[in-house]
Amino acid sequence: MRTGAKEFVVVRPLYSEEAFAQDHEKVYRHGKTMLDHVKDYFTCDAKRAKNAALSLLPVIGWMKIYRIKDWLLSDIVSGVSTGLVAVLQGLAYCLLASLPPWYGLFSAFFPVVIYFFLGTSRHISVGPFPVLCLMIGSVVTRIVPDEGPALNITGLEGLTRDEQRVLVASSLTFLTGIMQLAMGILQVGFVVMYLSDTLVSGFTTAAAVHILVSQLKFVLGLTVPGISGPLSLIYTLEIIFNKITSTNVCDVVISLVIMVVVFIVKELNDRFKSKLPVPIPIEVIMTVIACGVSYAFDFKTRYGIDVVGHIPKGYESPIAPNLHILQETAVEAFPMAIVGFAVAFSVAKVYSVKHDYTIDGNQELIAFGVSNIFGASFKSFAASTALSRSAVQESTGGKTQIAGLLSAIIVMIVTLAIGFLLEPLPKSVLGAVVIVNLKGMLMQFRDIPYLWRRDKPDCVVWLGTCTAAILLGLDLGLAAGLGVELISVVLRAQFPRCSVLANIKGTDIYKDRKDYIDIYEPEGVKIFRIPSPIFFANIEFFRSKLVEAVGFNPLRVLRKRNKALRMIRKLLKKGDLQWTSFPSKCSANFTQTSRKSLPANIIVPRVDLHSLVLDFAAVSFLDISALKGLKTALKELIRVEVEVYIVACDPYILKKLHDCCFFDDEVQSSMFFLTLHDAMLHILKKHPEIMIHNNYSS
Repeated sequence: MRTGAKEFVVVRPLYSEEAFAQDHEKVYRHGKTMLDHVKDYFTCDAKRAKNAALSLLPVIGWMKIYRIKDWLLSDIVSGVSTGLVAVLQGLAYCLLASLPPWYGLFSAFFPVVIYFFLGTSRHISVGPFPVLCLMIGSVVTRIVPDEGPALNITGLEGLTRDEQRVLVASSLTFLTGIMQLAMGILQVGFVVMYLSDTLVSGFTTAAAVHILVSQLKFVLGLTVPGISGPLSLIYTLEIIFNKITSTNVCDVVISLVIMVVVFIVKELNDRFKSKLPVPIPIEVIMTVIACGVSYAFDFKTRYGIDVVGHIPKGYESPIAPNLHILQETAVEAFPMAIVGFAVAFSVAKVYSVKHDYTIDGNQELIAFGVSNIFGASFKSFAASTALSRSAVQESTGGKTQIAGLLSAIIVMIVTLAIGFLLEPLPKSVLGAVVIVNLKGMLMQFRDIPYLWRRDKPDCVVWLGTCTAAILLGLDLGLAAGLGVELISVVLRAQFPRCSVLANIKGTDIYKDRKDYIDIYEPEGVKIFRIPSPIFFANIEFFRSKLVEAVGFNPLRVLRKRNKALRMIRKLLKKGDLQWTSFPSKCSANFTQTSRKSLPANIIVPRVDLHSLVLDFAAVSFLDISALKGLKTALKELIRVEVEVYIVACDPYILKKLHDCCFFDDEVQSSMFFLTLHDAMLHILKKHPEIMIHNNYSS
């Protein structure tokens, strides 16, 4: 016995699948039919109605456990801090959507109120998200360009350019909300699983590049028309470089000062966050200073700086979406619905794990869907969650969505009472704030070397998504990224790393023979493992790897043996060859005993393999194409007298094989064994000539 180790001896019979089924009675389970599932889905009782109400209004659940003394003060501090940031980001991100800045205040209010009642996350800050704003902006500028007339759409006649753009943005947001609500009702929240972390990282990095370029016109004080579609980023940069000599120096100086100060203070916030009770709201402070300086020195008149301008007090009357715009923007609305939900759900999942509570993906879809539908009616644009704003809400002590509701109240106060104080704010300040907040997304470029070292297919997905989104635009880029991701998954499943296993001496453990030295391989036995499902796309790969592993092509061997038999029959008929006895079929014994006495022109291929074990432990399913291909491969091996055994097969796959009439006189169910070691012991028992004592654990 090795020092510090424990050894176990297990005594049991050698089990094939059939032997195990005989010794151990299986419980019969009645599987539900599709009709049963439908009945269960539509069955309702008091308990289910109560659970449905609680799931539809999660606010009831966490309000019942709300600790006023412990949580209320933290929520108030967090709500005020988040509200100040939400006001600034609402104005800033609205520029990305190519809308008048004050509409960003609407988007920081209406969706938050609805999410308070319907959302399951207690910590995310709902409102404008830069990537979504940019996607909205590309649609808005496509339908209502900066130069030239808008598209010929009924309902846009007689409206100013800003009113047309607001109608487009609100209609697009309404359609996005409808799609999210429909997905939530249909319980398809799992769709976000198809957006891997790598894909989202590449996509948001590309979005950050788009946002950076879109804000250059404000930072440089240039007039650049909004461009959408493939290569729009390249065309925008070309226009900026052509107009670079017209840069407003005052805008550049203001922007640089804002960016440097905000960047430094944010770094200090991160470094000393454990010592600071509340992060320094530097964006808000610098905005207030910039407003005061701009007002005092009349930047708009003296230096020609573009400012926020008039901000109307109060809220505007609700509007209905334009059906013609809905038809025109349906293609762009779907990726927006997916991206908005995916980003919000990802952030919510992080905080739910950190604070130990659960979130419901389908309910989140419903919450964002209703929030966007309601908000669109009051001229706000699509909402998700901004990472920086959510970080403020959580880091300042926010415990529940009461903090979010208080942040919405702060936004409401600005909208109703003190919005006029922001009128002299230079747009270059908003552009600078947006650019500084891109740091986190732009720093994701550092993931590339890590991904390349750890997982090259994931790195290809990241680079493909990022490149496509930069060049083709965010909507087409997301579709291209999904395509690259699905291709990588298919290729991994289509070309798995098959291996030949060997026994680790003295154990019942089997590992890749290339990885270990002290191994035992019985003569004439091969163990082949495929670590993936077998389906129509990889069945030929499986067969080719199997041929490579056994060292011969059974079909070719069979053909050559049959050819040799035909030639031998001709020689026997002519009397040129004499046999004391003639075998009924081409056997291994025939090959070994008669090879020396055959004429030189007759070649009988030699097969040194007598047993092949297929390890199906990692095979999760087989489709019909795979069943046919597998059966053909097994028959070819059996006909050259190789005994085939399949081990560790999933019970549902075994049941499917029986249901599909997989077995016949050649391919029999007796070839299935419970474990790999059972099959190997059976082979050694059947072929005692290969048993080497003290070299194999039995």
